[in-house]
Amino acid sequence: MCSTSENVLLVDRRRTEDMAPTLAYSGDLVQIFRPGYQHWAVYIGGNELVHLVLGDEDLGSFGISRTATVRKQKISEVVGRHEFVINNILDGKYEPRDRYTIVTEACKMVGQVRPYSLASKNCEHFATELRYGRPESRQVKVAEVGLGAGVAAVAGIGLVALALFSMFKDNDEEKDDDEEERTNQRREHRRPNHRRHYQ
Repeated sequence: MCSTSENVLLVDRRRTEDMAPTLAYSGDLVQIFRPGYQHWAVYIGGNELVHLVLGDEDLGSFGISRTATVRKQKISEVVGRHEFVINNILDGKYEPRDRYTIVTEACKMVGQVRPYSLASKNCEHFATELRYGRPESRQVKVAEVGLGAGVAAVAGIGLVALALFSMFKDNDEEKDDDEEERTNQRREHRRPNHRRHYQ
């Protein structure tokens, strides 16, 4: 059964030098910093989190699972040695749902196998949908912006290269035309005039 206790003191491992406690309330989002990405979970009280965990079966392209299971686990099991923060990332953008609703819905989902997509149905989408009623992932948005910038940079480099190629090609064609004209003029001067003019 899920707990609906209001709050608990968590140790924020991002500040390990002073081990300052962080006050967490039921329904808060927990951001866990893992190598290469951030994992997201919902704090439900009683030192427990509900989160989305990738399955081992039904692997899609690149070996990434297309399904995930909703799990309830102790904070220490989910966080391990990684740094984490309480991060209600979209509170300034959306009104959070009431804590009781967040926790109740999270607990009802425990054990469910759900579709998973890195781009549209990841752990951050899951957590933000529980808290705000809207699935959103800042990681995906940042990756899209980065990818867009990368594509734009590659396209920009390609356009510059094409422009330079075109300039040099035009320049080479002009040089070829000039060279051909000089060659023809030299031939004209060396050849006797075999033309006859008739009146």
